[in-house]
Parts: sequence; C-alpha cells; structure tokens
Amino acid sequence: MKKIRISFIYTLLFVLTLGFVQAQDVISAKELQSYLKQDNTILVSAQKEVEYNKIHITGAINIDHNLLYDDMTMLLPSTQVAQIFGVNGISQNMKIVLYDEGSSKYSGRMYWILDYMGANDVKILDGGLKAWKAARKPVTRNASTAKAVTFTPRINKSYVATMATVQTAIDNPNYVIIDARTPEEFNGKNETTLRLGHIPSAVNINYETMLNAKGELKTKEELTAIFTKAGVTKEKTAIVYCKTSVRAGIEYLALKSVLGYTKVMVYDGAFTEWQAQASNKVSM
Repeated sequence: MKKIRISFIYTLLFVLTLGFVQAQDVISAKELQSYLKQDNTILVSAQKEVEYNKIHITGAINIDHNLLYDDMTMLLPSTQVAQIFGVNGISQNMKIVLYDEGSSKYSGRMYWILDYMGANDVKILDGGLKAWKAARKPVTRNASTAKAVTFTPRINKSYVATMATVQTAIDNPNYVIIDARTPEEFNGKNETTLRLGHIPSAVNINYETMLNAKGELKTKEELTAIFTKAGVTKEKTAIVYCKTSVRAGIEYLALKSVLGYTKVMVYDGAFTEWQAQASNKVSM
C-alpha cells in the first residue's frame, strides 16, 4: 500500500510538472513533432515568402508577417488581420504553432499579434527552422495551404501601448520602457534616417540577449537575471519597443509566457512613430 502511495505521488508530481512546462508557450523540435499530431493544430511559418519558398518545415503554411502591417509598419485594423488569418486557415480556437528562420524576430512578432487578437493557444518553436533542421526533421520546398476558416478577434487592448501610453510612462515609477534594439541603435551610434537615440527613460535590453548560442530561448533563471538587472520587475507595467516592434515580440513572449509577468505591452508604433513627431523628445 505504501509503495502504491509513493508511486501515486511521483505520478502526480510528474503531471503537475508537465502541466507547468506546457503552460509556457515555447516548445522544442521534439515536442512539435508530437504536437502536430493533435487535432485542430496548424503550423505557421512567419518567414518572408521568398525564404519560405526556399525551404520550410513540411506541412507548414506561410503568412509573411509583413502582410499584417500598414505603410507605417503598424498593425492593420483587427478586421483585416482577422481576414488574413482566416483566409489562410487560422481560427482563434486552433492550436497555433509559429516559427521563423531562427532569429525569433518574426515568430515573436506574430505571437504578440495573435495574443493581442485573442487566439486561445499559441506556441513558438524554440530555435525555429534552424533547430528543426538540426534535429534532422523533415523540410520541403513544396508549399502547403489550409482550408479557409473564420477568425473571430477578441482584442486584448491591454497588450498594446499607444504613443500616449508611452508619454505617460516616461519617468513614471509604475512603468518601465524597454528598448529591444541593439546598443548602437539605442545610443544613437548607428546609421539611420531616423532621429538618433531612444525614448527618454527607456532601458536597453537587446532582443538578441534573449537567445543562447543555438538560437533558443535562454532559461527562466537567465532571463530573470537579465530583466531584473535592468529594473524590469513584476509590479511595473513593461512596455517593449524597437524600430518597428518586430524585435519586441520575443521579449514580450519571454516576459509574459516564461516569466509570468502579467503587465506587458508592446508599443506597436515603435521608435519609428515616436521620433517622427517633433514634440517627442529623444535621448542619447
């Protein structure tokens, strides 16, 4: 009887641990292979179409993330975004797995978009196509398509920061503004047609520091150390941006899914919108 109890306890601990892992939205290449066997699952490449046509994971459909923006690289109206998802076979109730070439920029951006749009279950392939190929999993050049469905958006406005939100957050102890660009961009030492520098009071956490040498997301402990050192704590509302907020997505994922921060926003207009308004100050 005692052995049965001990066995039950170990089984319960295993199930609870598994549930904790699955609660995070980052899955490995090995996990993806079994995940794709589940009903109502769709694999989405967020790569540019030209890259998708060169090589992609077998069975993946492609939605170039650039199709979801207007001329200012800001997200299109939710009805248009929903239509693009629906036409390509994605509904808000599907199990959606995203990947890109391995930078996590594009899959991270798409992750935030789908979260904002109210998708129920969104995952990211850790390490993207690079990790999939390293695991010797099947790839192809043959495009895949999915039957059109209806995507019904349920907008989460608390996940997006407007320019006005950012203006309120500057030097506000209840907020922390995170610039996900490189140190050169942050410090105004890069060549660009934009104004040089960053949003006042922002801290710099280069999105590349989220990933290890293999292009996979760093451990929870490593990510905690990175954000804590920069003063990003759970009681503050974190607003993440970069030049166009494509790179901001992977930091949104790290904070929200891996670390469990509940107050995380992406400034969709990003530095491009911010610096274009002359009345907005820029720091060096």
